[in-house]
Amino acid sequence: MVTGGGGSIGSELCRQLAGHGVKRLIIFDMYENNAYEIQQELKRNCPELDLVTLIGSVRNTNRLNSVFETYRPDVVYHVAAHKHVPLMEHNCIEAIENNVFGTRVIVEMCEKHNAERFMMVSTDKAVNPTNVMGATKRMCEMIVLSASTHGKVKYSATRFGNVLGSAGSVIPLFKRQIANGGPVTLTDKRIIRYFMTIPEASQLVLQSGAMAQNGELFVLDMGKPVKILDLAENMIRLSGVQGIDIVETGLRPGEKLYEELLVKTEELDKTPNSMIFIERDTPLCEHDINVKLKDLRAACDTEDDNVAREALRKAVPTFRKPEEVNRTADQSKEMANTRENV
Repeated sequence: MVTGGGGSIGSELCRQLAGHGVKRLIIFDMYENNAYEIQQELKRNCPELDLVTLIGSVRNTNRLNSVFETYRPDVVYHVAAHKHVPLMEHNCIEAIENNVFGTRVIVEMCEKHNAERFMMVSTDKAVNPTNVMGATKRMCEMIVLSASTHGKVKYSATRFGNVLGSAGSVIPLFKRQIANGGPVTLTDKRIIRYFMTIPEASQLVLQSGAMAQNGELFVLDMGKPVKILDLAENMIRLSGVQGIDIVETGLRPGEKLYEELLVKTEELDKTPNSMIFIERDTPLCEHDINVKLKDLRAACDTEDDNVAREALRKAVPTFRKPEEVNRTADQSKEMANTRENV
């Protein structure tokens, strides 16, 4: 079963799982158009696949209870999440409800209906998060790792950076801007990001999930970071269109200059795959997680985004203000450049 199976990563996971000859594939997504597109594609390309396409929200306990009771999935890939950083900054309660409590519901269903494995897709934005989206994903990691200490299911999470061409990402935006004659907009010319293709990231997610024993937080080697300014300049050059300007618009709310993939870089174990590593992250006990979730529930019930944001900041101790992280990162970058020049 793939939650968020109609999204950029979810749909590619479905393609690859279909190619591996799974007995049955359940696509679960709240967006019917996305689910319909991948359903039709898989029907054409894998006509023998036992495919079930279901519409619903990961927040809906009754719906998911019915789904798990009916289909009894052995392996669950939890990909469903709100992911857009600026949007979630202004929709904090919605981000917590969908990402955090949605993850909690899926974990509960896996335990109740005896799934064998649960694998969550996470993000580099969960590392020392500076925005609501990243903080909710860090909380999701904490829920999953805590469940591995007391549950029956084998749990793991896999964290990676940006994927090339995903919905709402920078490359489709630049393509549209170039096609319209410009300008190409950058929030900040210093911004650096890690990138990987969707098929490559999805393959590594499947491999990490397969090698999971229980309680691992996998980190993918995303290669060398890319300067977004260089990306924009190369795309303009390759397009052959002349006179396209690049304009800085300023960092968006919650945006980092430099993404990180690890919470503690020194605590990293190798795996048989040279592109997959394991971060040694100490899980919280069930009681501590439940206290955090209780506080988040009470904050969300106020219907006040500011109250919810503060509760999230308390629940995720590494959640910091972007100006603090960006200032520190910029200073570190300048020191590294100075050492290189010397």
